[in-house]
Amino acid sequence: MSGDVPVEVAIAILPYEGKFLMQLRDNIPTILYPGLWGLFGGHIEAGETPEIAVVREVLEEIGYQIEAPQKFGCYNDDRVIRHVFYAPLTVSIDKLVLGEGWDFGFISPAQIEAGFAYSAIAEEERPIGVVHQQITIDFMEWWG
Repeated sequence: MSGDVPVEVAIAILPYEGKFLMQLRDNIPTILYPGLWGLFGGHIEAGETPEIAVVREVLEEIGYQIEAPQKFGCYNDDRVIRHVFYAPLTVSIDKLVLGEGWDFGFISPAQIEAGFAYSAIAEEERPIGVVHQQITIDFMEWWG
């Protein structure tokens, strides 16, 4: 695959009681957006639709089965085509198992707008990835 071809990913906005479940990415310098908060999701595999990919990725990352993900939009840049879905989270965080990432937690709209959220595992505030921050702000405005 050429470096000129953007990768396609499917990501999920998971609202829960007025907040959003987000993942603190591993703090490994060789990965994209190390140590930043972001939405759950990942690469679309060959033969997958974005809908199938987002269900698979969320199941792999937190052990949660999304029911009927709804398309929110598509956010593209030179490197990535982001297929964005939303599905309400219907279980509390203690029913989830973090299978990928450094930490996860419920991030409030105020934290999203500020661009930072505290991680108990990192023992500090960590930035929210700019693209994921914008997607979530757009969603909050759209959702009302």
